[in-house]
Amino acid sequence: MQSSLDMCGFSAAHVTPVWRNSAGGLTFSVASGGQGRPIDFYAKWNPITTGESLTQEAERLRWIERRHPAPVVAELTCAEHEEVLLTHALPGDSAVASRWRDDPATALRALGVGLRRLHDLPIDECPFDWRVDHRIRSRRMTAGALEEPPPVDKLVLCQGDPCAPNTLLADDGSFLAHVDLARLGVADRWADLAVMTMSLAWNYREYDEAVFWAAYGAEPDPLRIDYYRQLWNAE
Repeated sequence: MQSSLDMCGFSAAHVTPVWRNSAGGLTFSVASGGQGRPIDFYAKWNPITTGESLTQEAERLRWIERRHPAPVVAELTCAEHEEVLLTHALPGDSAVASRWRDDPATALRALGVGLRRLHDLPIDECPFDWRVDHRIRSRRMTAGALEEPPPVDKLVLCQGDPCAPNTLLADDGSFLAHVDLARLGVADRWADLAVMTMSLAWNYREYDEAVFWAAYGAEPDPLRIDYYRQLWNAE
């Protein structure tokens, strides 16, 4: 990891691990001025063998820039067995930071507002696909009953990994940005909504899910929620 940062010109940077995902990828904060200086970058390291692609994430971040709040790519380094994606830090905290875990109503409102803002973007020019057929093919899944999804409700630009930690909040508790956009693409909005609401139970206690639905502006659809949660868990 440090050697990859050296290649990007950050040999004196102070690097701190902040996240490990289920596929083995790692995220680090980077204070380019050294220890004790402000964090100004985040670096994601990914072994090629995970099936996740930082190259694909960089493509999506570059496409969504100026369309929707998200990290801006600073550098992408690819080697034979690894990738490193460096992005400029944003002035906010994850929706699951301790202050927002203690204030779930504020967090859920921001989650709903942010997802609706993303879903309201035009999709005509989006080159990325996250619909059911694409997901089954790309993951080489034996999907069985999952190959027959419910009728599409509304095609939107989906976040693709809409778990609560992938939303950033500003200091006042408002929506700031979405992160981890490697799966960003066009799909039925319930592909996001089903997983976002499932993730609430993983991250908050004593929350009212109705706060999220009111902020997003929809009523739960049990059939579509059940299907897209099953699809997510099968991947």
